[in-house]
Amino acid sequence: MSARAFPFLLKILLWAIGIALALLLVGAAWVLWRVYSFDTETLPERHGQVDARLYAPAGPPRPLLVGLGGAEGGNSWTRDHWQQQRDRFQQQGYALLALGYFGQPNTPQDLDRIALEGVQEAIREAQGDPAVNGDCVILMGGSKGAELALLLAAHDPDIDAVVAMAPGDTVFPAHTDAMTTSSWSYRGEPLPFAPIPWSATPDLIGGNLHAVMERTLAGETAAAAAIPVERIAGPILLVAAQDDEMWPSVRMSRRMVERLEGAGSSYPKELVVVEGGHEAVVDHFDRVEAFLQEHVATQAGCRPVSVAES
Repeated sequence: MSARAFPFLLKILLWAIGIALALLLVGAAWVLWRVYSFDTETLPERHGQVDARLYAPAGPPRPLLVGLGGAEGGNSWTRDHWQQQRDRFQQQGYALLALGYFGQPNTPQDLDRIALEGVQEAIREAQGDPAVNGDCVILMGGSKGAELALLLAAHDPDIDAVVAMAPGDTVFPAHTDAMTTSSWSYRGEPLPFAPIPWSATPDLIGGNLHAVMERTLAGETAAAAAIPVERIAGPILLVAAQDDEMWPSVRMSRRMVERLEGAGSSYPKELVVVEGGHEAVVDHFDRVEAFLQEHVATQAGCRPVSVAES
């Protein structure tokens, strides 16, 4: 390299560094603006509205199994992907209420302060259907749907059982750009949630969601956002993934079991840890079916409709 070329290359390098710093500052300013300008007071449009579809063959009333999807949004249990499992549950004597709570034309757009009472109202309406045994309601959710199922059961003593797959044990932030509000609300008030700390920003940018959630759970206010599972008045099945890349579902499930045992809960509780990542839990509906048969179908008022009766 000639001596004349060096000042020119140095100037280019300094320009590149300056541009990179400017872009970094612009990006940081945009993030701060999104966080601090987000409306945390006004409830989202269509707040409290849900999308519900009941699958209940004609015949004697059946126990109601409520299917709650996760962060993918929409009404998951209405999709063709789940038709085989929907049919299996019906063949085993249950009515299935597929319930979407965001990401549908008739629901809030985002998973932001979703109203528990909106979900409760849809369940109550289904309980009044002649094809449904309204005295028996089982909630079944995956991921954020598991978080919702556990919360609903903790707030509603009429829920008879809960199936939580790849669950969380804490109320986490809404799925918005700002992430400064709760995922859930009750009677118009947002439920306490564990905020994502600024220290998790590098992991968030890098897409390491498991690490983000670990940092969130380690925050000072996380304990106050724990789901009070000890208030659930019925059997609970927790299915967690050993290598969950989204959040520590095994650790959170074990904490829920400890919380239940510490509170002296007498209801059956079962923790199943499966190999694989976050979505591996959906390969184990056989464990869900066995749990329902052992701990729900034996309850007074929860007997499924047999093939002979249908």
